[in-house]
Amino acid sequence: MITIYHNPRCGKSRECLAFLENSDEAFEVIKYLEKPLTFNELSTLIKKLNLKPIEVVRTKESIWISNFKGKDLSDEQIVNAMVEYPILMERPIAVKGNKAVIARPFDKVKSIL
Repeated sequence: MITIYHNPRCGKSRECLAFLENSDEAFEVIKYLEKPLTFNELSTLIKKLNLKPIEVVRTKESIWISNFKGKDLSDEQIVNAMVEYPILMERPIAVKGNKAVIARPFDKVKSIL
């Protein structure tokens, strides 16, 4: 089963969801803006991505620019920022088992199938 962390307002996220809908894979959609991840859930997700927390942040978001840009933040502080402001999390993220990928472009999801 694939889990997609989805933002319906994001075109890239909608493309990934459409790809999954047309595949033979079973999937679950989590609208992470409606049901934000906890610190532990997000930390686990980042580990599955095999990325540093800053690599999962949308650094061009106005919330990031006005509150965090230019600050020397620890990984924990960056994860906390994404927990507090879920819009900061890159999207879409697709997960299958212990593998995860930021599906931009959407066909990157093929790497975890």
